[in-house]
Amino acid sequence: MANPFLPNWEYIPDGEPRVFGNRVYLYGSHDLAGSDRFCDYKLKVWSADINDLNNWTCHGDSFHTRMDRDHASDTPWSDKELYAPDVVEKDGKYYLYAYIVHSKGCVAVSDRPEGPFRLVSQYQVPENAEDILKEGIFTDPGVLVDDDGRVYIYCGYLKSYMAEISADNMYEILPHSYKADIIPEDGFFEACSPRKVGDTYYLIYSPKNGNRLDYATSQSPTGPYQYGGTIVDNGVDYPGGNNHGSICQINGQWYIFYHRMTNNTVMSRRACVERIEILPDGSIPQVEMTSLGFEKSLSPYQPTSADVACVLKGGCYITERNVLERSVVQITKGCVIGYKVFDFGEDNSSVTMEFSAKVRGCGNKGKMKILIDDYRSGEEIGACDIGPDNGIVHAVVKSVTGIHAVFFVFDDEYQGYFAEFFKDRPICELESFVFHK
Repeated sequence: MANPFLPNWEYIPDGEPRVFGNRVYLYGSHDLAGSDRFCDYKLKVWSADINDLNNWTCHGDSFHTRMDRDHASDTPWSDKELYAPDVVEKDGKYYLYAYIVHSKGCVAVSDRPEGPFRLVSQYQVPENAEDILKEGIFTDPGVLVDDDGRVYIYCGYLKSYMAEISADNMYEILPHSYKADIIPEDGFFEACSPRKVGDTYYLIYSPKNGNRLDYATSQSPTGPYQYGGTIVDNGVDYPGGNNHGSICQINGQWYIFYHRMTNNTVMSRRACVERIEILPDGSIPQVEMTSLGFEKSLSPYQPTSADVACVLKGGCYITERNVLERSVVQITKGCVIGYKVFDFGEDNSSVTMEFSAKVRGCGNKGKMKILIDDYRSGEEIGACDIGPDNGIVHAVVKSVTGIHAVFFVFDDEYQGYFAEFFKDRPICELESFVFHK
């Protein structure tokens, strides 16, 4: 399953991946297509068998702040949007930690990891607690159940903080457990997500430039935490925006779950994943965004949907036409669309192969150059002429073998004195493509 790895119509940002039993569960916010705001008034849960990560199951709605056609509200004190939840297991029960915008947050519980979750309580804080705790909001809660059974919550927007939660009821903040600025203030934005790997505690978070997911480590759940580096940056050669996610080990392989933007906004975010490595010294090398999802490579000989692009440059972007169709739109002169990576195999018996792409015309003419490995200095293996109408465009291209990234670089056919007036006119919209021999 390529990135984004959930079905076309689903928008799950702020993903917290958790393995319970033989399934991996994705908990996150719920965005809407083409929305002008973040998040929805409900949460949804998706999961997959750890041995079949290409088939994800939707378990439906799990928690609500507003009544809808099938559910009552779970929060009588607030009808604000739900942001960035987390779920942990304790003593056979599954606890949801909900952040409700500008409202007191809460804890809910279920006997099943997929929910639905029923309200237990708002956060309960000591009478003499610090002001930030008294608010009871707990922005972007990330929760850690340690090996000794103690429970910690990590939160914050612009300033990070943590506290210990009663392991007896899972919602009461213990007195004198508050700690501020566990991530230095000058480097923290939001999105705390704690994990323990061996004897090392990790905090994955979004730093001040929000495109990235960074991490810090400690030998204690209460810190101090030392900066480790960047894991993934969703703004490299792509329309970036806020990022939120975490790491998860599935069948011995580590992954970073994160999200990407669509519809030319910082909203409408979709769940993505990349393979990562945790080195013996505890460091996590930065990985690039790819089109792979849970795959090790993509097949160029199977149709590829345009919306799995991991490189978008020059103002083009992915948008949803309907729940089944997505295109890269606003493709103008100089735009670059890239995909990483395809395995072309080892068959070198042919000098050439064919390439076909499904496009929507924009009433103009242009050219789509096909490059491998790099959009600036890579080898051009062929090019398609783009016409003004909808249809399939073809090209005979050089046959290649091995593993390569593929890039499309666009140019128009306007020359002379008036060319400047046409440089921002869309050439086409890209829907899908395939190589064939």
